[in-house]
Amino acid sequence: MKDLEIILENKPGALALLGETLGKNKISLEGGGVFENGAHSIAHFLVEEAERAKEVLAQADIKSVKINDVIIQKLRQDIPGQLGMFCRRLADASVNIRTQYSDHSNQLIVVVDDYETANRVSDEWMKEWW
Repeated sequence: MKDLEIILENKPGALALLGETLGKNKISLEGGGVFENGAHSIAHFLVEEAERAKEVLAQADIKSVKINDVIIQKLRQDIPGQLGMFCRRLADASVNIRTQYSDHSNQLIVVVDDYETANRVSDEWMKEWW
């Protein structure tokens, strides 16, 4: 899975066009969100086929900015504060979180500035909590 970072015009129908374009090309969105930022919106979506998604979106004049590696982290929903604890571990390892959202399986998705370190932190987290 990869995170696809997309710039959308902030106007009615922009997200509909994105969804329709991916849908008719049988590309599923596994999580993500869209965030308004003035005249444009920044979208981040978790996809299995990021390169293909980028190509079909370009054909519809939708600009995909970047394909990002992601950390997919399961958190314990029965323990309050898991988000803060995990994010603190990343911060203590000098990893900056650029984007955060959830997937359709209620897992934490993070795009970070140091994937290798974050992946190590994530592996350690899983050994400790699961």
